[in-house]
Amino acid sequence: MAAAQRIAQLRAELERHNHAYYVLDAPIIPDAEYDRLFRELQTLESLHPELQTPDSPTRRVGGKVLDGFASVRHAVPMLSIRTETDTEASGATNFDTRVRNALGEHAGEIEYACELKFDGLAINLRYVHGLLVQAATRGDGETGEDVTQNVRTIHCIPLHLNDCHADVLEVRGEVYMSRRDFNRYNEKQRELGLPTLVNPRNGAAGSIRQLDPALAAKRPLSFFAYGLGEVKGWTLPATHGGILDALQSFGMPVCADRAVVRGAKELADFHQHIAHKRDALPFDIDGVVYKVNSLALQKELGFVSREPRWAVAHKYPAEEQLTVLRDIEIQVGRTGKLTPVAKLEPVFVGGTTVSNATLHNEDEIRRKDVHIGDTVIVRRAGDVIPEVVGVLAERRPANAKPFNMPASCPVCGSHVVREEGEADARCTGGLFCAAQRKQAILHFAGRRMMDIEGLGDKLVDQLVDENIIRSLPDLYRLDVATLAALERMAEKSAQNIVAALEKSKQAQLNRFLFALGIRHVGETTAKDLARHFGKLDAIMQAAPEQLLQVPDVGPVVAQSIVDFFAEAHNREVVQQLRELGVHWQEHEGVSDQVLPLSGKTFVLTGTLASMSRDEAKSRLEALGAKVAGSVSKKTDCVVAGTEAGSKLDKAHELNVPVWNEQQLLDELEKQVNRT
Repeated sequence: MAAAQRIAQLRAELERHNHAYYVLDAPIIPDAEYDRLFRELQTLESLHPELQTPDSPTRRVGGKVLDGFASVRHAVPMLSIRTETDTEASGATNFDTRVRNALGEHAGEIEYACELKFDGLAINLRYVHGLLVQAATRGDGETGEDVTQNVRTIHCIPLHLNDCHADVLEVRGEVYMSRRDFNRYNEKQRELGLPTLVNPRNGAAGSIRQLDPALAAKRPLSFFAYGLGEVKGWTLPATHGGILDALQSFGMPVCADRAVVRGAKELADFHQHIAHKRDALPFDIDGVVYKVNSLALQKELGFVSREPRWAVAHKYPAEEQLTVLRDIEIQVGRTGKLTPVAKLEPVFVGGTTVSNATLHNEDEIRRKDVHIGDTVIVRRAGDVIPEVVGVLAERRPANAKPFNMPASCPVCGSHVVREEGEADARCTGGLFCAAQRKQAILHFAGRRMMDIEGLGDKLVDQLVDENIIRSLPDLYRLDVATLAALERMAEKSAQNIVAALEKSKQAQLNRFLFALGIRHVGETTAKDLARHFGKLDAIMQAAPEQLLQVPDVGPVVAQSIVDFFAEAHNREVVQQLRELGVHWQEHEGVSDQVLPLSGKTFVLTGTLASMSRDEAKSRLEALGAKVAGSVSKKTDCVVAGTEAGSKLDKAHELNVPVWNEQQLLDELEKQVNRT
């Protein structure tokens, strides 16, 4: 294309975008795309000064654990918090409304602690009697990486806490790299002809996860504390704000940009205040965090889907870029969900090069009118998966193709179904589908399922990739020799895994059911099924109307269970597991009888000598009791072991009966004998 023709085209396009942005307040393209077009025009005009004109837009001022790190099992899971994607003030109102609805009319105006959402790497610091003994990454929330040596190189993290007398205090926060330190580091790297860092967040994460602490020490990192993990021997303040004040008094760095506010309006004001100063902050953030300030109200609100009801991350608008969608591929998840993935012309957005983005589901593709070959807007915010948020239909080529969801799974060939009212299509292959194999195994081995210690992502990847494991029963065919022959696997580690597999054979029916990964059957539903039917065969043979008799099991869940066990390959997996020695205690079921502790609510606190709290919870639930996480007026009994803390104090305050461990054992034995 001739320079004069291209210059004229660029000027017309830029003026059109200027009008849309400044006059209509309806921008058509992201800022980054506008800047690219503007720079192209500047370059052409500089190369062809004879074509410059006074009316050109350029003349106008516009208004998974790395190998080498030990695993750390978090005593208290590092859970994620819900994200409020509405970036306007209504996002704050949405959260406040949910909190007040959950607490009821008595709650009144709620007090909140407001903080920044740092764009770094979450870290758990474990202090024992005030001394830093361990630092671990979040990992999958249950298990992280031991990065103690690297964290010790961060000078603002105290190795010893001031005037902290807690037996154990786990401090949680964010490791980050300031913009100034990031720029200085990159300048030095460029001077030395060495690679530079992509952005501050990657700089922080990459530094902490360096296998060589000497290299990590060369990268300037900082830290802000924002919460707690496990605590022993320290009485917590009454509020989250009080916790941050206490941590600051111990010598922990706590961000000064925080506030305690009341009600939705003040939440929105904080969000707007930080938005105005966001670019001037010395570090990157991608939003703010709201937390109910009262710890008592936090306990009352509790959790949903392993996310706290009492906290939310309120994001700011995400970064966007334009690119071309080259193809749409289908990704199959652990539960069989088919997710369309956009294969993109690589584009730099949000601090990284993106070549894949989620399209969510078929309905979203239709709603956004996405065609293969389109120029699309890609958004990437923080660490979330990049997504296609829009299409520039005006740039659609003549050969663009619409997308159709396949009728068969692209991996195993099983039939694809879409349940009524569901947005997602799913493969019916279940445990048979190879694409679901790794995640099915990891789910099966999880802590709250079969609890197979040591069977993590890296090992499962090797076992599946090398065709050693093709289905769940193959786990129990593993031997020490096979495992020890794998890369980076010592004989002692192999022995430990075989021992963990052997131990897991003595299972509980509810955990086994949950481990199978049946669609819609979570931990609670699995317990209800096991309690109601008592035997696996009864569940496998149950008709929908029989399943509907189980508390909280509706038509969708019932049909999902029926469909799962109707598949021959799923029944075969269960049969093989039984033949390999996986077993559990069974009973006649309780569908027609009232359990001895039905209607009673227990709370467990402290350490029990004769059993774990999980075991005590299971035994109480087997007798019909509900085991809650916090003490209230509705609590019937608190069981207190050694080192019982605030829950015991709350029980005394509310005059709730308190049992010691022996009283619990006596009651369990008495009730079992009765049944």
